[in-house]
Amino acid sequence: MEGTRVLVIDDDATIRLLVRRLVEHAGGELVEAPSGQDGLRALYDTRPHIVVLDLTMPGLDGWQTLERIRQITDVPVVMLSARADELEKVRALQAGADDYVTKPFGTQELLARLQAHLRRATTGAAAEPSIGNRYTDQAVGVDFEHAEATVGGTPLPLTPQEFRLLSAFVRHPRRTLSNEQLLSLAWDDPTGDARRVKVYVGYLRGKLADAGLEPPPIETVRGFGYRYQPPGTD
Repeated sequence: MEGTRVLVIDDDATIRLLVRRLVEHAGGELVEAPSGQDGLRALYDTRPHIVVLDLTMPGLDGWQTLERIRQITDVPVVMLSARADELEKVRALQAGADDYVTKPFGTQELLARLQAHLRRATTGAAAEPSIGNRYTDQAVGVDFEHAEATVGGTPLPLTPQEFRLLSAFVRHPRRTLSNEQLLSLAWDDPTGDARRVKVYVGYLRGKLADAGLEPPPIETVRGFGYRYQPPGTD
């Protein structure tokens, strides 16, 4: 787990300490939050690679916190609960959790589950851009080989930089991309000035809107970055 950032959201300080020791011993970094509200703030601030989320907490409970997490990111979420009944596990998985671990749990089992979901997330992210030489959805078409884009079959006039930015978005549909990720994907400069991203997203949105896509399919995910939502999908 070297270099991995884990966010644990649990009102039980003993559980947070246990997970901290486990993650740090494996070479990772742990971020703690004692409530759902604090957890969502930490999610915005630290952008963890995986979340460990307690189900039963005062205030914003695990169900509500999970729902809000899923509104902004597809980061893997492992639920913790003292309830072992099957229906509770099914409900958690259907609500968007990636795994469900019952308390008390074995530390090595939890570590193995975290590592498995991290591998799966990394593999999925690496595989997703492999969509061949073309991308198409209900409105937008992108020919990567010839650097051409269309909306509704009509050519979309883009500068080379705008085309690279659109390509980065459509290669990762429905995924929230941070400014740093977009700088890396569209400019090959992950340490560049993030203001460039905002400016060029504005240019690209304007041209998509002029082509008839209103609202444009590039959404702002506050605190995280931007997401391309293919037209005609929820």
